[in-house]
Amino acid sequence: MFRRLPPLVLSEAEIIDLAGRMVERSPGDPGMDNPDVPSGYTFLGQFIDHDITHDPSPLQVQRNDPDALTNFRSPFFDLDSVYGRGPADQPYLYDDHNPGRFLVTSRDGQLDLQRNAQESAIIPDPRNDENLFVTHLQLTLQLFHNKVLDRLPQLRESGEVPEEDDFAAAQRIVRWHYQWVVIHDFLRRVVGEETFADVLHSVPSTGRGRAVERPDLRHYRWRNNPFMPVEFSVAAYRFAHSMVRARYKFNTSVPELPIFTAEPIAESDPLTHLGGARALPPGWQIEWRRSFPLGTDGVGPAPSRAIDPYLAPPLTELPEEAAEGIASLARRNLTRGVSLGLPSGQAVARAMGVQPLADSQLEAPRRGAAPLWYYILRESEVLEGGRRLGPVGGRIVAEVFLGLLAADSSSYLSNDPGWKPTLEGDREGDFTMPDLIRFTGFGLGEV
Repeated sequence: MFRRLPPLVLSEAEIIDLAGRMVERSPGDPGMDNPDVPSGYTFLGQFIDHDITHDPSPLQVQRNDPDALTNFRSPFFDLDSVYGRGPADQPYLYDDHNPGRFLVTSRDGQLDLQRNAQESAIIPDPRNDENLFVTHLQLTLQLFHNKVLDRLPQLRESGEVPEEDDFAAAQRIVRWHYQWVVIHDFLRRVVGEETFADVLHSVPSTGRGRAVERPDLRHYRWRNNPFMPVEFSVAAYRFAHSMVRARYKFNTSVPELPIFTAEPIAESDPLTHLGGARALPPGWQIEWRRSFPLGTDGVGPAPSRAIDPYLAPPLTELPEEAAEGIASLARRNLTRGVSLGLPSGQAVARAMGVQPLADSQLEAPRRGAAPLWYYILRESEVLEGGRRLGPVGGRIVAEVFLGLLAADSSSYLSNDPGWKPTLEGDREGDFTMPDLIRFTGFGLGEV
């Protein structure tokens, strides 16, 4: 996005020093919570990331060349991390006895992803089994597809479904409602109303009698095919790392636990963390009311942590399997940004026509040298109280999201920019992640 800007050069000592200062000192302090973003959206953001990006190259072999990065995931919100290549090419993902439906496992009275004898999930992207929150999001989307497939006869009678085969029709309905959730629920929450309205315009449609959506892309542009900008994938979209809580209450029965522990996963007690890549222990089905605002009586969702330059302590001691060589997530992110030649946050702000934060507000390694990822986190803290992204981070994330959606010839924004969700939601013409969960009926009860 900003190729002409000079790269920021930091020494290893400067990276280590800055990473060491990016640690929460009071992990349980409610004053560092973000009441505007429930904790489930942290992991929805991770799920979305897996849907649009995948670069499996190890950190130590990535070269100082953004063009050398390969995205092994289609850069669209098309749920290829759930659907894979479809039932014809990957039939083992689907139910032979119920054509077009995902095969979901029932074990110990609870639902789980399909797994092999070593308990590895049989899904298109193994990252969607990294922790039990994203595992359950994968499962929820599979169940969402199955439920839409069940609803097709009713939808066909109402004239809402064109003449397509059942799988294609259900897949399109699922994708479009998921895309609406990504843009109008997740993105709107994390960038804030002002930035959202500045990037996505609702304009009258001549002769159609309804408004249509038009994105205003000032910085994210491409010539032939959309690409995944390193400013997004290596900096701006890593904002959610700061939103991770030190511990989570997964359901009524399971005590508050961290996502993972520092010890090797194979040697850890599986009942002491919420890491994935294993069959669900008995009684570990999720209660989504603890993650998303479902409007149920009693327990509500825990908030995410503020978007700021401080990461929960468990993220400073990642297990070797998850972070070979460098255990600190902050250090890994800063190292990756420097190795790929990202410009400073101040330089990007000026290129976007935004007044940069003052050096006194940044506490960077030296004057004018704030790494872009760190700058975006500090910008949120200083300008938005940690509740949403600031003008630099928010604009980058919003433009890439909406640019990718507009570039996808099968998306609702390309096919029907005046489309509104048709499945029932809390508000007519809208559809949120809580609506999607309620539609499936999954994860609503107490465990």
